Amino acid sequence: MTAAFEFGAPFLGRLLPGNPVVEEAAPADLPALSDLHATSFPHPWDIAEIAALLGSPGVHCLVIRRPSLVVSRKPVAFVIYRLVADEAEILTLAVHPRWRRGGLGASLVDAAKRRLYAERATALFLEVDSENAAALALYRRRGFVQVGTRPGYYAHASGHGHALVMRCDLR
Repeated sequence: MTAAFEFGAPFLGRLLPGNPVVEEAAPADLPALSDLHATSFPHPWDIAEIAALLGSPGVHCLVIRRPSLVVSRKPVAFVIYRLVADEAEILTLAVHPRWRRGGLGASLVDAAKRRLYAERATALFLEVDSENAAALALYRRRGFVQVGTRPGYYAHASGHGHALVMRCDLR
């Protein structure tokens, strides 16, 4: 009998007891961020787009890295958010497919919310595809509620493509 070994979310839990380590992205992470974005979205952002975004005022990027001392510590998940005055917006969140369903997205959202609270933000917004059930469940569990809809915002095979505007109060 051969045992299958999967290096993904269940394995991550054994390597990192408790919460995964969330840290600021570094400039050297740009290629990995672009690659991660490409695994998660049909219209990925390239390195130049991400670099330009991260160079904008109020924009921050948090990452969770592969837990290893001997191989690459490339990010396996990231969130980019922007703070303007007392309101913030999650611009994108991506988790490598092999690492999904292990709580990394929730850890990133929680870390962003803590940092934004410390910066005196009162609300956090985001837009999510109405067809993305996993993302909707994640955001609802993190306290987001739908406050609007942008019909036809996303283009995909189902023809719906509605963006749901969601809000989470931080104060």
